[in-house]
Amino acid sequence: MRVLIAVDSFKGSLTSAEAGTAIAEGLESGFAELGIQTAIDIVPIADGGEGTIDAFAAACGGERVPVRCPGPLGDPVSAKFLVLPGGKTAVIEMAQSCGLTLVRGRKDILRSNTSGLGRQILAAIEKRPERLLIGIGGSATNDWGAGMAGVLGARFLNDRGLVIGTRPIDLAELHSVDLSGIDPRIKSIPIESICDVDNPLLGPKGAAAVYGAQKGAGADMVKRLDEIGSRFADAVEAAVGQRLRDFPGAGAAGGLGFGLAAFLGGELRSGIEVMIDAARLRERILGVDLIVTGEGRLDAQSQHGKTTAGIAALARDANIPCLAFCGSVEGPASSFIPEMFAAVYTLSSVASSLDDSMANATEYLKTISLRAAREAMEPIGSGPGHGLSRG
Repeated sequence: MRVLIAVDSFKGSLTSAEAGTAIAEGLESGFAELGIQTAIDIVPIADGGEGTIDAFAAACGGERVPVRCPGPLGDPVSAKFLVLPGGKTAVIEMAQSCGLTLVRGRKDILRSNTSGLGRQILAAIEKRPERLLIGIGGSATNDWGAGMAGVLGARFLNDRGLVIGTRPIDLAELHSVDLSGIDPRIKSIPIESICDVDNPLLGPKGAAAVYGAQKGAGADMVKRLDEIGSRFADAVEAAVGQRLRDFPGAGAAGGLGFGLAAFLGGELRSGIEVMIDAARLRERILGVDLIVTGEGRLDAQSQHGKTTAGIAALARDANIPCLAFCGSVEGPASSFIPEMFAAVYTLSSVASSLDDSMANATEYLKTISLRAAREAMEPIGSGPGHGLSRG
């Protein structure tokens, strides 16, 4: 039984590699009970959020470069970026400088910004890459890329022509934007923003409305952020001469998708598609009998551009059964079967609580993957594995 495992991290619990290893152990044990030998390929993977650098390093190798930079609230944090072999591409994970994990217990969305990402970019261009890949998932910020742009040389001015700060609370006074001081080295480097969402900048499907709550914003705060964001978009679009607020992905990472496009000419790409190419997954699935993917939670977003959707589509195109492992599922698991997966297995089915699930994720993944191996070999229609045997 040839198996390829490509799961995202189980955030707050397991990295992609750790989750993949646990699943592999369970599957190997389960198939061994049935007298079936296995060859398992574990591919650490990410779609632009936490773990992106680790996934690229596992897939491609490269040099990790440390950089000291401000965190979302300004306190110093240690981050890294990755220079791929050959030195032509640098990969930046914005979550390392602006991520939610850096503000646990002290979320303050009005006073957070992306200046740390700007510092990461400056450090990366010192290596003279010919291409920048910037993973923009998992942010704690909603500053529309202002903090990043400020570090790179943009100036934000009030109605008296005075420079103001780049936190949302400061940008409430924004009148105009001066881009003449942006570091000229940036303009010669193609930039690709890696993300897994397609939200516009503003409105009911925008950055604040959809993702503000997880960053600590209540309904009133979301309304205020959209008001400031509209003012920000007006000023920035006037400066660049182009309307950008409505393109799919403009609202990614608290509007950073918009900021990268406006300030740096960044092109937005699906994170999982970039990862599939980097890890050569289309080649690695040749001859594979079973593909396994997963993430911490399957929900409506999982069906649109996230790791699980990308891997499921890859499996479907190659006519290979695909299983999903996750912590929990929003709504009925049947909504993902059989369109995306042959079967879905959850930690919540064996754990007593969310805390239990997260604390013991490794053992529970082994348990449910052991069960999946047994069910995968059942005849079609005779069990929840839906007969995944291809022979």
